[in-house]
Amino acid sequence: MLEKLFKLREHGTTVRTEIIAGITTFLTMAYIIFVNPTMLSATGMDHGAVFVATCLAAAIGCFVMGLYANYPIAQAPGMGLNAFFTYGVVLGMGYTWQVALAAVFMSGILFILLSLCRVREWIINSIPMSLRTGISAGIGLFLAFIGLKNAGIVVDNPATLVSLGDITGLHAILAAVGFFITIALVHRGTSGAVMIAILCVTVLGMIFGDVQYHGIMAPPPSLAPTFMQLDFAGVFEVGMISVVFAFLFVDLFDTAGTLVGVASKANLIKEDGKLPRLNKALLADSTATSVGALLGTSNTTSYVESTAGVAAGGRTGLTAVTVGVLFLLALLFSPLASMIPTYATAGALFYVAILMLSGLVNIDWSDITEAAPVVVTCLLMPLTFSIAEGITLGFISYAAIKLLSGKGRDVSVSVWIMSAIFILKYAFAG
Repeated sequence: MLEKLFKLREHGTTVRTEIIAGITTFLTMAYIIFVNPTMLSATGMDHGAVFVATCLAAAIGCFVMGLYANYPIAQAPGMGLNAFFTYGVVLGMGYTWQVALAAVFMSGILFILLSLCRVREWIINSIPMSLRTGISAGIGLFLAFIGLKNAGIVVDNPATLVSLGDITGLHAILAAVGFFITIALVHRGTSGAVMIAILCVTVLGMIFGDVQYHGIMAPPPSLAPTFMQLDFAGVFEVGMISVVFAFLFVDLFDTAGTLVGVASKANLIKEDGKLPRLNKALLADSTATSVGALLGTSNTTSYVESTAGVAAGGRTGLTAVTVGVLFLLALLFSPLASMIPTYATAGALFYVAILMLSGLVNIDWSDITEAAPVVVTCLLMPLTFSIAEGITLGFISYAAIKLLSGKGRDVSVSVWIMSAIFILKYAFAG
């Protein structure tokens, strides 16, 4: 049955290798079961329900990716998208988390339609690489800023907006320790480095009396507080247009980039440079996003940490299915997840930020018309505390700079259309 489903011999792999690869991938990305509930609960969402939604959305995404697309790529609620959900849409723009969930659901539906209509390649290819890199790097800076705030290392200041906090405080010190442990373990090639660092900081918090012990295992909490709690009324406001598009674009680019990167490492790309079953993989991602929103979590996306499993020999969807099974087993560890303090996840946010900023090395800094929109996008995301505003102003800047520089022909039709839509959004939103 497994041979028929996953074509193991064709891909030169075995059941044992695929399972080991799945375990490896899970260990590298399991930190999301701690980070996501902690982050989304800041909106008022029930921590236990978000924990369950996170595990279920990840499992469903992995199962669809493995059984339908037959790729060794795991899925879970995405870093950056969950931060935008919490700090950008809900806490920043003042929308309820129910409206934010509806926006996530709508972005998933749009993603599905784009995949079915086979126009997603046109969109991906027509958005300049510099803008895509700027968006990724900007999200990285956004995550780093949130991590610093959660740790108390950066605090509000009426005079300068932000300033250095009490770096001798317990939370700041433990957050720094968590970051240092993460980097050291990653450098040593330790599987589950981020998760280990989070758990170490939590244990230290318990030793210093800052974290209360709640146990390790228990039956899963109720999903009822977040299940099907979407509010579509607010999604159709003009101000939410850029939010839905931000969810869509970030998910689309993140997924496409991850698919190509992981598939290249696994030697799954054909000689003509095309990725087989790409449409199925994108449908798996978009379906998981829509289902995840119904359960009560932000966008589900493909994880670049899947490369760890590929490096361990994973080549088929059995790797992803193994990860999905492990996410279901993780449902039993809700007491452990509830103990994780926000500062314990600060190191993870900063580490992910480093990964996302690394793409800036590919920018052609000698071409100011390419570099300037990247800087606009990168800086405005953390400074406006909104991924949507960064993307919006990045698109507008790119089109305007190219036009005034006499390079209007370099701008694709899709960028012109999106820039016009975003300008109209600002005009009608006042």
